Amino acid sequence: MSEEPGRITRRFLTPPMRDVHALLATRMKALGMTVHVDAVGNLRGLWQPAKGASRRILLGSHVDTVPDAGAFDGVLGVTLALEWVALAQEIDFPLAIEVIAFSEEEGVRFGMPFLGSRAVAGRFDASLLAIRDAEGITVEEAIRAFGLDSARIEEATADADACAFVEVHIEQGPVLEAEGLSVAAVTAIVGQTRLSLIFTGHANHAGTTPMHLRRDALAAAAEWIVAVETLAKNTDGLVATVGKIEAAPNAGNVVAGSATVGLDLRHAQDSTRTAAVNALLERAEAIAERRGLTLTCRRQMDQPAVPMEERLTAFLAEAMEAAGFAARRMTSGAGHDAMVMAARMPTAMLFLRSPGGVSHHPDEAAREEDVEASLHVARRFLERLATEAH
Repeated sequence: MSEEPGRITRRFLTPPMRDVHALLATRMKALGMTVHVDAVGNLRGLWQPAKGASRRILLGSHVDTVPDAGAFDGVLGVTLALEWVALAQEIDFPLAIEVIAFSEEEGVRFGMPFLGSRAVAGRFDASLLAIRDAEGITVEEAIRAFGLDSARIEEATADADACAFVEVHIEQGPVLEAEGLSVAAVTAIVGQTRLSLIFTGHANHAGTTPMHLRRDALAAAAEWIVAVETLAKNTDGLVATVGKIEAAPNAGNVVAGSATVGLDLRHAQDSTRTAAVNALLERAEAIAERRGLTLTCRRQMDQPAVPMEERLTAFLAEAMEAAGFAARRMTSGAGHDAMVMAARMPTAMLFLRSPGGVSHHPDEAAREEDVEASLHVARRFLERLATEAH
C-alpha cells in the first residue's frame, strides 16, 4: 500500500491511504466496531461493551510514512490497538474503546506534522488548510479530493467522554535492544531545540595567508562542534547533534569565509535543555570573538518536553512486571502523536524494541516475541483499568 513500487511511501491522503482504510475497516468491523473516517482523514473504529459505557479510552497511532519507509513505524501501533480490543472483549472490559489510525504524523507531504492528531486534540488551526504541497495542492484541496469536508474538522475533536489515550510504537532507537528488553513505558517525549548558527570570518588564499592571520570560519565551526559533542557526553540524558554544515566558498584551497551549522538538541527536562543551549551559545560567541569572527544565530524550533501521565505510566510499569517483564521506563527522543494528545487528555506510551535500532528505513523491523510481550502487558494494563472503572 504505497505510492512507489518496491518502496513504502504513504503520504497524507494519497491513494494508498484508501487501501489502508479498507483493510483496517474490515478488521474493525470483524471486531464489532462502528467505523467512520473523520474530516481530516483519520480512520476511527468504536467498540462498545455489551452493557454500554459512559467513558472511552482512545488507542492508536499513524498510518502515513516517510519516503522509502519501514513497515512498522506507526501502523504497528494501529494493528496492535485492534488486538487490544480483542483482549478487552475477552476480559469483559467496562469502558468503550476507540481506535484511531491517524492520517498524518510525519509531516512529509505538507511540511507540517501531526495533522491527524491535531484535529482529534482540538488543535487544528484553520490556517493549516492553506498550506501547499510540492505540487501546489493545499491541505483543503487534498481533503476535498479524498471525499471529505474540511468544514467539519471540528467534529473530529475527541468526545468529552474520552478519558485516556494510549499509543504503542516501536522505539526507533537502540536502547531496548542494547539492554535485551522487549518493552518499555515512556515517561516523557523530550523537548527539542533547533538552531542555525553562522560563523563569519574572511575568505583568503590557503597558501599565502599565515595561520595566525586567518579568520577561518570553518575551523571555528569545527571547534564548536566538538564542544557540542563534549557537553552532550557529559550531561545525563542530553543528545545534541550537528548534522549539517555549509562552508563558503567551499573550496579546498581557500580559507572558509563563512560556515553555517545546524544544531538539534533534545532532553526530557526543559531546564536542562535550556541550560545546555545557553552554554553552547556562550561557547560559540567566545570562539567567534577569540578568532576575530562574527556570529549570528537563528532559533528554528523550541519545543517543550511533553510528560506522559504519571498514573497511566505507573499502570503500564505495573503491567510489565505482572506479565513477567522488567518495568523499564525511558524517554522518547522522537516526536509522536502522543505528545499532541497529551494536551487533551491523560496519555501513555508503550515502546517495543527496534532490532538494530533502525527506523525510517526499509530495514526497520519488529520481533514476534516483542509483539507478544506487548500484548501480555496490554492484558494486564486493561485489567487494571477495568478495576479502576468499576
